[in-house]
Amino acid sequence: AMGCALALGFLIALLYKLTSGEGGGFAGALAVLPLLVTAVIMVVNGNLGASVAVLGAFGLVRFRSAPGSGRDIAFIFFAMAVGLTAAMGFLTLAALFTLVAGAALLLAEKTGFGRTACREKLLRITIPEDLSYNGLFDDLFTVYTEKAQMERVKTTNMGTKYELSYRVTLRRAEAEKDFLDALRCRNGNLTVSL
Repeated sequence: AMGCALALGFLIALLYKLTSGEGGGFAGALAVLPLLVTAVIMVVNGNLGASVAVLGAFGLVRFRSAPGSGRDIAFIFFAMAVGLTAAMGFLTLAALFTLVAGAALLLAEKTGFGRTACREKLLRITIPEDLSYNGLFDDLFTVYTEKAQMERVKTTNMGTKYELSYRVTLRRAEAEKDFLDALRCRNGNLTVSL
């Protein structure tokens, strides 16, 4: 069961790399997650509720520090389900489930299913605390965006800076760099993310 879970985990990690174009630590973690789920279920002697609760908590800890995408969460649950199926002794079903769910995820990624053509983006600008943020970027928003709406203001760096969050829709995607450069000139070259 553990060998099957490890082999299927590597298949899941490969599928993640194919659909996201990323590898690294997260793909490596996906490769061993089914094995870990299988081992935990075997250790808790088949107490399914306890093992799923423990692994669910561990699986979601990642998203407290780094925001996870829907794809990342889906792959975590995919890997956990494969590990759970293998641990229960249904090795053929685990392999079949990996193939079917993997094909569905690959098809959804390749066809663009679920993606929107929304041009709206989240803009975060850091400014020093002594800079008044009301109307500070309005002229730049008029030039570079069709729409700009402030979402929130948050203090950072022990209250010495503000982080402003806006929802913006750019007029032209090609002007994104010029827009960011203009914002950096206005905020004293502090962090700007779009």
